Amino acid sequence: MAPVDTAPVPLPKVSKQLVVYDFDWSLADQDTDRWVHEVLAPRLRRKLKALKSEVQFTDLCAQLLVELHEVEGKSRQEIEDALKRMPFHPAMIKGVKDLKQKSKDEGQVQTTFLLLSNSNQVYIDTILGHHGLLPPNFDLFTEIITNPATWTPEGLLKLERRIPADSPNQHSCSVGCSPNMCKGEELEAFLERHGGRSNFERIVYVGDGGNDYCPVLRLAEKDLALVRRYRGLEEKITKVGNVKAGIRYWAGAWEVEGILRELGGEQISD
Repeated sequence: MAPVDTAPVPLPKVSKQLVVYDFDWSLADQDTDRWVHEVLAPRLRRKLKALKSEVQFTDLCAQLLVELHEVEGKSRQEIEDALKRMPFHPAMIKGVKDLKQKSKDEGQVQTTFLLLSNSNQVYIDTILGHHGLLPPNFDLFTEIITNPATWTPEGLLKLERRIPADSPNQHSCSVGCSPNMCKGEELEAFLERHGGRSNFERIVYVGDGGNDYCPVLRLAEKDLALVRRYRGLEEKITKVGNVKAGIRYWAGAWEVEGILRELGGEQISD
């Protein structure tokens, strides 16, 4: 039996909230690291699947990008074109834009958006820019926290861990976050930079994967987790539990669009 929602219906009204998005399979409808190879070099997609349990994932993705450039001969333009074709549901775009736009109106819910992803800066910027979600077209996210990536003059996409392997400042997560980033610690640090947890009446986390479990654990009872069905986060919550926040499960972007409208104070009816 599928787990059921635990969040109140309707959601309580607030005046100020933080909405935190994972990127792959949460904001977007695919996984960036896998998609690029599925489109451009299926051999490397198979290699990614075969080695993901043996090599730290960000390091593995970085190695495969070198191979994509040097062995497969794929260009920057080809990678960017593949990213622009990656599925990104119009309902999700509409939902986040409408909720953010309301923040500009007096008397409406003030919503801050944070993107917290194990993808990388180039992938995310390319996709968000293509869909008009970056300045100057639209200023959605206050911060984008992810792994750094840059193009070399030769057209290689150079990917690095957010926390380098040789850094003396490794994270202290005991929940199971990957060495490159603890999403829970990153969320806590963001809150410290922006007035503290008390600065937001509600924190909403939109995620799908097992690495979203750590930040979801840090949510309070008044907060909300939007958990994508049939993926790692739902499985982790079902097996381990301990989540204090209310939960709304979703399978399609159109469902999230409706919840975002509710977060903006609208009355949603069937």
